[in-house]
Amino acid sequence: MEPVTLRTERLELSIPTAADVDAITAACQDPEIPRWTTVPSPYARKDAEEFIALVAGWWADGIETVWAIRRDDELAGMIGLHRITKHAHGGEAEIGYWGTAAHRGQGVMGEAGRAVVDYAFAELGLARIEWRAVVGNAPSARTARSLGFRYEGMRRQGHASPRGRDDGWIAGLLASDDRAPVEWPVL
Repeated sequence: MEPVTLRTERLELSIPTAADVDAITAACQDPEIPRWTTVPSPYARKDAEEFIALVAGWWADGIETVWAIRRDDELAGMIGLHRITKHAHGGEAEIGYWGTAAHRGQGVMGEAGRAVVDYAFAELGLARIEWRAVVGNAPSARTARSLGFRYEGMRRQGHASPRGRDDGWIAGLLASDDRAPVEWPVL
């Protein structure tokens, strides 16, 4: 699959390139990113270089779509659809994202998320998108809820990362959902 660029009112979502290595490396020094994601810690320049190579391979294989979120030509975060599978009755994937400290709290991730969800349902023909996060990651949960995800529960030790296993929240969004935010018992 060829990489696709998505555009919103304020953002451009495009495949990360070698030009992003320094910005990705700098962003991943923020302890909040490895705290809630599977990003290595400590994070070195080599990690960013390897990540960019992996992303290109994932796009080529059609198994993951990862975008660098850019606002005013500055890296604002990453967002992607992971473990994309196709089925006769519509495929599925998991959405994942992280934002840079400078762009948090400004609606950037929600705006990027809407573009990715629209792409997933309209262009990839997915029937379901899952969201998962370590229990306690309220900012990620608020973003998922704003996108219309429905909270489905807590998976005991359901989130694996380099630091071990954590309990994880899970939510889902169906192509047929109206995407209006609903109450979540954990927020």
